[in-house]
Amino acid sequence: MLVVCGAGGFIGGYLVKSLIALGERVRAIDIKPLSDWYQLSDEADNVQADLRLRESCHEVLSQASAVYNLACDMGGIGFIENNKAECMLNVLINTHLLMAAKDHRVSKYFFASSACVYAASKQDNTKGTALCEEDAYPAMPEDGYGWEKLFGERMCRHFSEDFGIATRVGRFHNVYGPYGAYDGGREKAPAAICRKVIEAKFSGREYLDIWGDGNQTRSFTYIDDCIKGIELLMKSDVVEPLNVGSSEAVTINELVDLVEAIAGTKLERRYQPSAPLGVAGRNSDNSLIRRHLGWEPSIRLRDGLEKTYSWIYQEMSNAQGQTAHDGKERTSNQNQTIPTRSSR
Repeated sequence: MLVVCGAGGFIGGYLVKSLIALGERVRAIDIKPLSDWYQLSDEADNVQADLRLRESCHEVLSQASAVYNLACDMGGIGFIENNKAECMLNVLINTHLLMAAKDHRVSKYFFASSACVYAASKQDNTKGTALCEEDAYPAMPEDGYGWEKLFGERMCRHFSEDFGIATRVGRFHNVYGPYGAYDGGREKAPAAICRKVIEAKFSGREYLDIWGDGNQTRSFTYIDDCIKGIELLMKSDVVEPLNVGSSEAVTINELVDLVEAIAGTKLERRYQPSAPLGVAGRNSDNSLIRRHLGWEPSIRLRDGLEKTYSWIYQEMSNAQGQTAHDGKERTSNQNQTIPTRSSR
């Protein structure tokens, strides 16, 4: 039995579907009510549970052979900069899952980390310096969320050393694609820009707001590449964290250019220098993943954006037409609920 934690989220929903397509038995876990999951697979054993609670982790890992921990309270830069304590509480999830994995003798454990673990001093210019895995130390990660992820990586390392659990760590770089959040405050930059351009088209507005001056540099990883990276990493014998990210760096202005070209429009840009910005520049150095796995993310940003824009456009068109579909694929299912202390 493979257990996917955070299965009701964006990446988790895709991962569950991928594992099922490979013929695996999957137990899917998330704190959200099943009706709020981004994607819900009939073939999985779907469970609502609060994984911050030790007893919930022990219950859901019963008969598990491998665990994928993607469970996390997170969002885009606006969310993580304004909810640092909530982000830090994610340490409870990983800690209790690792303890349960030890007790249930789980053989393999995946932890979804983040490029936010990288030292801020190496991301202080807009050139988008490619970050290799060793750049996480000396430690100076993004406050709150970054520290939580770096601590989670260390927990995995020491549980592997002390208890023999084969842990694998992927450092995700800005994953995007269809069936992800595009409004509400938790969306990442690609989805946010798509939404803003579509809003402008629908309303006839001739401008869009951009956080910062638009010169911040990032790389963005399409969801299919992310899932492939997880699968390859779990099949490997690599014990050190690996970047799972595209090396195609663009500025936010260039990201807007791409979305405008897809939309067939050109808008005035109104910059908001006081908005949450994150680091000045970040890109993924893929030397290590190429060496270990013989692979790296390769889907072009333009290609991934076209699919993402098309999906968001359809969702927003449906919402304007007051259709019943609300942007998340759901099906009926036999499922169960483990009592939760609180909901998010």
